[in-house]
Amino acid sequence: MSLRHGLGDHSLWVVDAGFALLRGADLDLAVAPDARGHGVGTALAEAALTGASDRVTAWSHADHPAAAALARRLGFEPERALWVMRRDAAPVEVPAVDGVTIRGYRPDDAAEVVRVNAAAFAHHPEQGSMDAANLAERMAEPWFDPAGLLVADAGDKLWGFHWTKQHSDVLGEVYVVGVDPAAQGRGLGRALTAAGLAHLAGLGVREIILYVESDNTPAIATYSHLGFAHTETHVQYAHTRGSP
Repeated sequence: MSLRHGLGDHSLWVVDAGFALLRGADLDLAVAPDARGHGVGTALAEAALTGASDRVTAWSHADHPAAAALARRLGFEPERALWVMRRDAAPVEVPAVDGVTIRGYRPDDAAEVVRVNAAAFAHHPEQGSMDAANLAERMAEPWFDPAGLLVADAGDKLWGFHWTKQHSDVLGEVYVVGVDPAAQGRGLGRALTAAGLAHLAGLGVREIILYVESDNTPAIATYSHLGFAHTETHVQYAHTRGSP
């Protein structure tokens, strides 16, 4: 989505065997498989760090050992771990929650979705920054389906939402589950997640994935209870100016 809507402040280093892209403080680095082990990644990363801000972050998807070794060599430290969890798209029972109707998104829900999201993800470095403009950008994506954005309607407000995503005929995703902190303890997270799983199963997908912070114990417990298993881990590394 960043490529489609513009990268903003960025710098790009390109060689025949790879590239480094610095977007603000976020570093993306890729090296062709047959060129790895020859210092290409180190050279690209060092070039990017030379003109970077005091702090730079980079994700290692699936935490490949070579990426971990490169991070250590350049003074990056691991600071976040994102779990990937998976389950088959088997039927699931959706528990009822008193005073709540779970239904598909309507255009007049936009402000409430933004409000609930801001409250639920107040301390999340990416999701918590979603505003009305960003919501509209996401809804303009080809994969968006209003029926797949399930909201917990309490009559005068929304108490939560579950945004699902269908990647293909066989793969679905629990994209975002958010519950208003003022409504926690009612079983909304489990009900909304189950409703989304039922929606995705109804589309005919065979597998459902999700991403969750490794230290989000309550969410992991909910997902595990619903049949999800941890299958891989993505790690975010951070480099601070002056580190070895």
